[in-house]
Amino acid sequence: MGALTMTVQLLLALSLLVTIHEFGHYLAARAFGVRVNKFYIFFDFPMFITEPTFALFRAKKVNGKWIFSWFSRKAPKEYDDDKTTTEWGIGYFPLGGYCAIDGMVDETTSSAQLSEEPKPWEFRTKPAWQRLIIMIGGVTMNVIAAVLILGFSHLAFTKSYLPVENVREGIYPSEYGHFLGFEAGDKIVAINGSDVERYEDVFSAKLFFANTITIDRNGVRKDIEIPDTLYSFMKNGGMLFDLSNHKVVIDSVVKGMAADVAGIKANSQLLKIDNVEIQSFGQMRDMLDHNRGRTFDFVLSTSGGEYTVPVEIDSTGKIGVFVERPQYETRDYTLSTAMKYGWRDAMETLYANIKGFGLIFSGKENPRESLQGPIGIAKVYGPTWDWARFWKLTGIISIILAFMNILPIPALDGGHVFLLTIEAITRRKLPNKALDIIQKIGLIILLALMIFIIFNDILNLF
Repeated sequence: MGALTMTVQLLLALSLLVTIHEFGHYLAARAFGVRVNKFYIFFDFPMFITEPTFALFRAKKVNGKWIFSWFSRKAPKEYDDDKTTTEWGIGYFPLGGYCAIDGMVDETTSSAQLSEEPKPWEFRTKPAWQRLIIMIGGVTMNVIAAVLILGFSHLAFTKSYLPVENVREGIYPSEYGHFLGFEAGDKIVAINGSDVERYEDVFSAKLFFANTITIDRNGVRKDIEIPDTLYSFMKNGGMLFDLSNHKVVIDSVVKGMAADVAGIKANSQLLKIDNVEIQSFGQMRDMLDHNRGRTFDFVLSTSGGEYTVPVEIDSTGKIGVFVERPQYETRDYTLSTAMKYGWRDAMETLYANIKGFGLIFSGKENPRESLQGPIGIAKVYGPTWDWARFWKLTGIISIILAFMNILPIPALDGGHVFLLTIEAITRRKLPNKALDIIQKIGLIILLALMIFIIFNDILNLF
């Protein structure tokens, strides 16, 4: 059941995002008077075969009347009676979708099919700048969708955020954080020179690729330089700092564990361990972790006064207490702040992907550990349906699809944009046969990449 839920979530998200992407191409093409022959969610043909083989659904307006077809191998003959309208459909091959723009060499049309004299409504007859806008229409729509989805997710699900200025205790650094120069009580105010307003931004992907982190220490700003090894450190579970720089007030004790046996009472505040004054939960946690198996005197206070009890720290660095978390004042999202942070979240995801690809191509990251395909993405959605998680992930995937599509790889939008940019600069068109060859090379590259990623997903299951 869990696997089915993950699969359905992934297919729903991809169907939505592919429809949005292709609709961007459609709108741009129609705006410049270019006909769109077909608009399909999923493919009605397998890779390298451009002749339709089967479609779950087809619809087309022929001479003012809609004609529908279900589970058909070929389109109804009536579709040939009106070449000016678009055939809408759902294919059977769930690997994206397409928008067949008339007069364009792509996965749906080869150069051999464009042997006739160009028509005024065809893509190839339009100026380079119009063709360029048509090609970036899909990516543009994915960026807009990412911002809107992430923005409205904040309004509908997250609802509020924690401003950094409301965490008056500041951060508590890890051992590595201490080494880099952080101190307990530092307040994070900027990453890479850009101010942070929400604490979730402090712990986001922005931190993974930080070069400098600006802190406020007792009213004085200071930049801390971050090494380029931080990404690998944090990706493998490392921590730079957290929000544990608050007083230790015991909420409850675990029955039968050391704190319970020693007689530590709920609502007590921890003052000392072995005559060392305890300023924060982070300090207590570190002290317990570094003294596993030892017994120390704990000094605590309640409304009735101070008391001291000997407590044995177990082999995992635990004594069996739950500590009260401070109640920070949050701020509700408004429509404007939700959209502002939707934009920032989308751009942060884009930045992280650009940096991640840079690490892969520079050899600093293993592609097997960094690239995920449909199986890996489906696992991220999770075995249970959570609308908050679904929409947040869908927004993130939308910006990732925009980034992947704009890469200058033949057969992707970015490949077409690259060639059109060269054409605009040189004022010379590439022959259709050359475009055909480039398209096939791009499809081979994409197929090889797809096989690698899916095979990698399968290996990661074991």
